[in-house]
Amino acid sequence: MTGVQTCALPICGVALLDALREPAFRQRLHENAQAKKEIADCAAREVHDGDSIMLDTGSTTSYVAEALLGHRDLTVMTNSVDIANTLATRNGNRVFMAGGELRADDGAVLGGGAVAFIEQFRAHIAFLSVGAIDIEDGLMDYHLSEAEFSRAVIERAERTIVVADGSKLGPRALVRIAGFDAIDSLITDVEPFPALAKRLLRDEVQVIVAGTQA
Repeated sequence: MTGVQTCALPICGVALLDALREPAFRQRLHENAQAKKEIADCAAREVHDGDSIMLDTGSTTSYVAEALLGHRDLTVMTNSVDIANTLATRNGNRVFMAGGELRADDGAVLGGGAVAFIEQFRAHIAFLSVGAIDIEDGLMDYHLSEAEFSRAVIERAERTIVVADGSKLGPRALVRIAGFDAIDSLITDVEPFPALAKRLLRDEVQVIVAGTQA
């Protein structure tokens, strides 16, 4: 199913991003927090008990992990120590964490080892937290290593869902991850501006909007 859908949650404001640099992870956790929680609640509704899921490191995917605390028997693959800590040893979940050096800012494991790790698995759903969504370049991020990990995740998931608040819609970041045709759904808190909505529709990306009444 394609086109813009709604998810009945309260409306929250958005903020703009600098296209060339990204704020610290803890700062991003608090930016647009209500919108990210609403997006995460919508994302959790896409997951069934027993599903296998992949989550990359990001402030919004951290909220998705929190929203999944009521689910059972999940198999989770991630490169985020924050997400692993949230979902491990709960409700029969199995959590697989990429090995390697933890990045100081956000506890992410990146690089060739993390890519090789994720390439060992298949998942029902992948949730990606991108740095920006540009109408021409599609999904973008601020770090090459994050973009490389995201591409590997997309390849190993049956369904890829991008979770991004409205501040990510329109700006351009440093590194291109993939075009819109590489993903299945976008969950956000605002309706995309007309030109972006048209592009998403053309590439058959389902758009789910948290914060509007069905």
